[in-house]
Amino acid sequence: MAGAVAGGVDWVQVRERELCDAELAELAEAVARAAREAAKRSGRPVRVLINRRSDVALAVGADGVHLGFDGVAPDEARTLLGGDALIGVSCHAPHEVADAEGASYAHLAPVFAPLSKRTTRPPLGTEALRAARGDRPVLAQGGITLDNAGACLEAGAAGVAVTGAILQAADAGEAARGLRQALDAATGAPT
Repeated sequence: MAGAVAGGVDWVQVRERELCDAELAELAEAVARAAREAAKRSGRPVRVLINRRSDVALAVGADGVHLGFDGVAPDEARTLLGGDALIGVSCHAPHEVADAEGASYAHLAPVFAPLSKRTTRPPLGTEALRAARGDRPVLAQGGITLDNAGACLEAGAAGVAVTGAILQAADAGEAARGLRQALDAATGAPT
């Protein structure tokens, strides 16, 4: 993970559903510490979010929480975590992004066929990203690669959320660097 942060990952989401509360908090603390140390060494900022668990995010001092369909409402999470917390939601259609009241951002997925898991949902494509543009940033998720990351930004995504492209790579740092370069090229940012 440190290599991925050094390579350009600016948000890390701790997503582990099978752990008990104490184990999840321990893992989240370790990930947050490692991510922040790697960010400090590389001079790049990083934000740490916890999947679905506002209580764990609060306990470990995470930057926010990513809520699932079965989680608390964004406003409830914000009340617990504070006004500066990142509160994200998972969406599977453009209209769900529009309905995500109180969220800081939304993940729209799957834009392409996921690399890291099987899905029962058909890929939405970049047209769904265009349709989802609105009041909050949208992160494209699902099947994001070096070849299509730029197209997601061109379609209106504020960024991308990846799992397989980095975690399944032989070198997570190199994979993150490649994705960062593709995203920076799409926005015209200096690399």
